[in-house]
Amino acid sequence: MMQKKLPSLFNLPLIRSLPLFINEPTRKKTPMSAIQTISIIFLLHVSMAASDPSQKSFLQCLSAHSQPSPPISSVTYFPSNSSFTTVLQSYIRNLRFTSPTTPKPLFIVTPTHVSHIQASIICSKIHGLEIRIRSGGHDYDGLSYVSAAPFIILDMFNLRSISVNVEDESAWVESGATLGELFYRIAEKSKIHGFPAGVCPTVGVGGHFSGGGYGNMMRKYGLSVDNIIDARVVDVNGRVLDRDSMGEDLFWAIRGGGGASFGVVLSWKIKLIAVPEIVTVFRLEKTLEQGATDIVHQWQYVADKIHEDLFIRVVVLPVNKKPHQTIKAKFVALFLGTAKDLIALMDRTFPELGLQRQDCIEMMWIESVLYWSNYPNGTSLDVLLDRQPQSEKLLKKKSDYVQKPIPKKGLEGIWKKMMELKKPALTFNPYGGKMSEISESETPFPHRAGNIYKIQYSVTWKEEGVEASNQNLDRIRRIYDYLTPYVSQSPRGSYLNYRDVDLGSNGVGNASYEEASAWGTKYFKGNFDRLVQVKTAVDPDNLFRYEQSIPSLACWKYVKSQ
Repeated sequence: MMQKKLPSLFNLPLIRSLPLFINEPTRKKTPMSAIQTISIIFLLHVSMAASDPSQKSFLQCLSAHSQPSPPISSVTYFPSNSSFTTVLQSYIRNLRFTSPTTPKPLFIVTPTHVSHIQASIICSKIHGLEIRIRSGGHDYDGLSYVSAAPFIILDMFNLRSISVNVEDESAWVESGATLGELFYRIAEKSKIHGFPAGVCPTVGVGGHFSGGGYGNMMRKYGLSVDNIIDARVVDVNGRVLDRDSMGEDLFWAIRGGGGASFGVVLSWKIKLIAVPEIVTVFRLEKTLEQGATDIVHQWQYVADKIHEDLFIRVVVLPVNKKPHQTIKAKFVALFLGTAKDLIALMDRTFPELGLQRQDCIEMMWIESVLYWSNYPNGTSLDVLLDRQPQSEKLLKKKSDYVQKPIPKKGLEGIWKKMMELKKPALTFNPYGGKMSEISESETPFPHRAGNIYKIQYSVTWKEEGVEASNQNLDRIRRIYDYLTPYVSQSPRGSYLNYRDVDLGSNGVGNASYEEASAWGTKYFKGNFDRLVQVKTAVDPDNLFRYEQSIPSLACWKYVKSQ
């Protein structure tokens, strides 16, 4: 018997008036305090939960639409279950979203079989629930596990098998796997193969791939999405589709457009890339007193033009050096070749850094993954199988793209502002190489030619409470605002995988095209319109929705007509 749909929160006037996201401080236009806002949403959520169908009804629905073995009841966790909190918090990497007032899901499904996913989709439609899909938890603004509306979490961590085929240089990897697990399984089979992806091993494959997949081999091989050749998706009707059956439009959309807007991506087929038997890494630090400003300024002119085998990241942060504060710039590099070749290249193109042979370390590519993750030399590769990061913090991230070198005077102003604010760090990731050869429309990820480097803004803190949160969020927003004259414009670009609700939000319910385009064009530029068309075709009723999901025109037209 079909269950009665839940009353919708979307039509409550109070919800409509609340801030865009529950854990952000309220904007000036909203008179309520952040604590009041969070409390109201939480109480509403609890109130709605009380009127939800019983756990028994949910389980009956889930069981009726999934295979009997393994039973879905064994991987479904309600708040009454003693493991509920452990399962919920095990993949929350941003401690801002572990507070008692953060809204919790009605239940969590941790599928071990595709039918568990199909049942979750069907029963969410029947009961009018939102679905949050989580594959690793490195979700800077918590959009994969928090919602102001009644919701469930589909946590993919049990689906993490990896099958590597060295003969045809491909691999199938399930969305619940981590990058560390993927790199480890490739290295098990071959010392001369790898994959271009992020440098943090505990990042989940599902979210990373569907948002673009940015890493330190992108100048040579492009992003992760540029090396994906097939995928398996469960759509809004519960069908399992591969590239042929889903069509090229949907296949295009999930490779950089955010898979959770369109369905549940089960697995990805990737194309392995060739890596040399020996790669070289180095890490050099320079303070202002050691000429950091001049070196960073020159880095802007060479980092995107230097040989594509070389990737030099710069991390800039304020530090206390007695008797005064200064700025430290850390230059971290991966070179796909020997130290001898690297030194010759640097002497020709970037002598200002002063790289010496003793600064360079030769190793296998898989060992460089550990080096970039700040593990000590000699650490066992087995740490790549650890699914928990070395530390978890309260944090906020933002992003930008730089298309013209920032003048030296501009850099000096930025350093001054950073020292004034004390906390924010900036990470500069170079472009050029393969990234300049791929069209903006090849995938939804549009940030290609014309960019010199990407900036990641980062602030972390340990102090709990609203005051500490507000203070640190203000710091990162102020440095972000300060850099406005130096970054891309019309739109000011941002990277989807650095989710940032400051850019805009759909709020609760169905967003209009205009509302969503406020943030959507920043992530996707001209590709946003095509993503909306794909969304409207494959999920017209907007089941797969969240604060920054692609809107459905069909659903918005229906809402307007009511």
